[in-house]
Amino acid sequence: MLHGHKRLTTAFAGALLVGAVAFVPASPALAEPDIDDVQARVDRLYHEAEQASERHNDARIELEELQRELDAVRADQERQDEQMSAVREQVRDSIVRTYQGQNLSAVGRVVVADDPSAFLAQMSTLSAYDGLQDQLFDTYSTEVKALDIRRQATAAQAAELADVEAELAEEKATIDEKVDEAEALLSRLETEAREAIVSRDASRTETAPVSVPASGRAAAAVQYALAQVGKSYVYGAAGPSSFDCSGLTMMAWRQAGVSLPHSSSAQYGGGTKVSTSALQPGDLVYYYSPISHVGIYIGNGQIVHAANPSTGVQITGVRSMPLVGATRPG
Repeated sequence: MLHGHKRLTTAFAGALLVGAVAFVPASPALAEPDIDDVQARVDRLYHEAEQASERHNDARIELEELQRELDAVRADQERQDEQMSAVREQVRDSIVRTYQGQNLSAVGRVVVADDPSAFLAQMSTLSAYDGLQDQLFDTYSTEVKALDIRRQATAAQAAELADVEAELAEEKATIDEKVDEAEALLSRLETEAREAIVSRDASRTETAPVSVPASGRAAAAVQYALAQVGKSYVYGAAGPSSFDCSGLTMMAWRQAGVSLPHSSSAQYGGGTKVSTSALQPGDLVYYYSPISHVGIYIGNGQIVHAANPSTGVQITGVRSMPLVGATRPG
């Protein structure tokens, strides 16, 4: 009897559960995305793209340096090749003089040999090698080794340059992937929701101060940066119509006669460090760890910076992003 009562209770509970489920309204198959969630995801994708862009900028700087080094070692190799060729001609002349009148096939092979190593090896086959000028032969041996070292250095430099070029291509692909993903995410929103996000981004922009207390070279940098407000954000750009973060700061300080690299981390490494509590207009402020964003302090707790593709160049609060340090160029 007890078992029968238990089965009845279980059956009754199951019926209640089925009934409850039947009255739960079904969720729509394609629910509208939450605007706050989409905004956070778009911001994250833009930031990841900017991180890749700044790594791309770093690699581009490295590539330029490697290309200069490669050009230098190639020029060194060419000078060494010319010097060794001159010594080889002297050795050939010595061989001809030493074996003049003798018809030795080994002598003939040495005289016409063009490869430095082969030339050196064939010289050792001469039956009367001891009759050659020892000093001249030693000089040639040294030049062959020096040329080989330079050729190895050139090959190593070229290989390193190829690696950086591959890194550049990889970072560019990452930028494109993140931006495409963000734009696809935005395109799935209804027009009203998308306008709400754009409006929210625009609301982050603060009004520029009427007067910026800057002077000298810093004033020139600040004035240039402020004049770019409203222009578009393009990864890797440095004006005149579009900028990325480090492209804007580089061009702003160029107006003041100060040369900066096109990289936020490189700019941080090259400036004089200043406390964020002692910022002055014109100082560069850096964000995220590792550093992947930079803006120009303009006073009154504000910066002007190239933010992202949604907002372009704008003015915002100095602590609107994770602040990690500041430098004073010049």
